[in-house]
Amino acid sequence: MDMMANLPVAVIGAGPVGLAAAAHLVERGIRPLILERGESVGAALLDWGHVRVFSPWKYNIDTAARALLDRSGWTAPDSQGLPTGGEIVRDYLTPLGRLPAIAANLKLGAEVTAITRQGHDKVANDGRKDAPFVIRYRDAGGEHRVLARAVIDASGTWWRPNPIGVDGLPVSGEGEASARIAYGIPDVLGKAREDYAGKRILVIGGGHSAINVALALMELQDAAPGTEIFWALRHASIERLLGGGLNDQLPERGALGLAARQAMADGRLNMLAPFAVNGIKTQGEGLVVDAGLGGKPFSLAIDRIVVTTGFRPDLSFLSEIRIALDPAVEAPPALAPLIDPNFHSCGTVPAHGIAELAHPEPGFTIVGSKSYEIGRAHV
Repeated sequence: MDMMANLPVAVIGAGPVGLAAAAHLVERGIRPLILERGESVGAALLDWGHVRVFSPWKYNIDTAARALLDRSGWTAPDSQGLPTGGEIVRDYLTPLGRLPAIAANLKLGAEVTAITRQGHDKVANDGRKDAPFVIRYRDAGGEHRVLARAVIDASGTWWRPNPIGVDGLPVSGEGEASARIAYGIPDVLGKAREDYAGKRILVIGGGHSAINVALALMELQDAAPGTEIFWALRHASIERLLGGGLNDQLPERGALGLAARQAMADGRLNMLAPFAVNGIKTQGEGLVVDAGLGGKPFSLAIDRIVVTTGFRPDLSFLSEIRIALDPAVEAPPALAPLIDPNFHSCGTVPAHGIAELAHPEPGFTIVGSKSYEIGRAHV
């Protein structure tokens, strides 16, 4: 047990949740070991760094992280301001990651490949809870192995986007067309502008990311009138997606829904719903999408596809860890009924904590977006 007490707590991921977890450990006198696959803190956020979030700064800064930063002389951003992903990294995560207590225990470019218990496979019981965790990771220097007394998995889901198929699988031709398909929220007004200006674009997805992309494309359309936008959704009803409007608890989220509603009323968004892609064919410099629209065969010639159908967790490196997941939403069983998207939206999920996040493996916890995998495609 003395050996265990001297080991760090491993934190997988140096995004907002991972660094917040590390800050709480530091505040309690516990040494973290932070393993981040990207080359900087907040690497996933930088991938959508141009996007402004719905929630103001006051909801995006962790209390323990703020305490550490305040003691360093950090200047906090305006609590009511709405940051972009890039600003969250620049003004919060980067200063946090540079604090000595964090920086000394942060490994960048370190991709975790496996976690187990020392001397125990998944089946072994005797002495399991007293055995340290073994974390294997890969970086530019090769393969490494470290011990930890506990593990907090905050690796997120950003790097595993869902494919186009409504059945959760890639559709025929999706891989071959990958050069003309973007997953997530591409910067259509910035570095990716030339890929979209004056083109016929199909946006697939039924969430706020899809609205973000569609509205950005409309702004691009103002400068490049030849740009055509098609927005495809699995379901015909989009009232829940458009949100509470002026009554939304997060005004920016409500405003996004109102803007999308107005765009549809103005005819600037070509809505396709209910819509399901069957296959994609590459034809010359463009694509032909074979789909079903309202239950009838439908074909659409386009130049680019943007897929915003959510994300899913990477569970591959947890194969020797005892985890319990709901079979549908892939969240802990106690949490699953609270967040099931068949019954809940962002505004109806109740507050929850460690009791709902617990797994059968003592000392192991999944936190952040990976802990409530509700990103399955809601097209």
